[in-house]
Amino acid sequence: MGHTPVSKRRLCPHCARPLSSCICRWVTPLAQPTAVLILQHPLEVQHAKNSAGLLHRCLTHSRLLVGERFDAQTLQAVLQEPKYTVLLYPPTDYAGHAAPAALDAVQLADPSAVRLVVLDATWRKSRKMLHLSPLLQGLPRLTLHDTPASLYGIRKAHQPGQLSTLEATCAALAQLQGGAMVYAPLLQAFQGFVAQQASYAQDHGPVPLSEVALPGTPCRPQGGP
Repeated sequence: MGHTPVSKRRLCPHCARPLSSCICRWVTPLAQPTAVLILQHPLEVQHAKNSAGLLHRCLTHSRLLVGERFDAQTLQAVLQEPKYTVLLYPPTDYAGHAAPAALDAVQLADPSAVRLVVLDATWRKSRKMLHLSPLLQGLPRLTLHDTPASLYGIRKAHQPGQLSTLEATCAALAQLQGGAMVYAPLLQAFQGFVAQQASYAQDHGPVPLSEVALPGTPCRPQGGP
């Protein structure tokens, strides 16, 4: 009778990765004024090159939930603290979707009163997550301006201007606060994370990027959700 092999690799108790690829040294805590809610697709959870886990551990005022379908009851429970909630996502015109509320610049003036919702998924999977949640569809959309070049060479982007979840969130928070310098240490740590992952993947090509972060342009995949 055969036996299922048991992995003997020791795991880091904090990041749950093998000790040889632990990312804890890249954790750079930042107490940002804007609350961040990361909705992570299940396929990203165990992905070694995913940036959302590092992002969540760095941002003091962040929360991460895993799932593909987030019903209204679940979202309302995590959004009950009174804040102006916006979704980091480009404009879309998908048939059957609820129209997003207009973005209120006045309410964006105080970053501490804003909650930023981020979808951590490939572009295709993020469309599916949006399609399954009328509440997410109806949130005001925050799009990025003057998007920086991505440092995320270990995953493949399908459109110009696409960023990792970590880069996109930092860009959005900097946009809300009116300055990017506060997030420079986190982006510098991200460069170290990318270099570490690249060293493990020299014999493999890049895989699809977590593409939540198209700038505020009309470019997007063709077809429905």
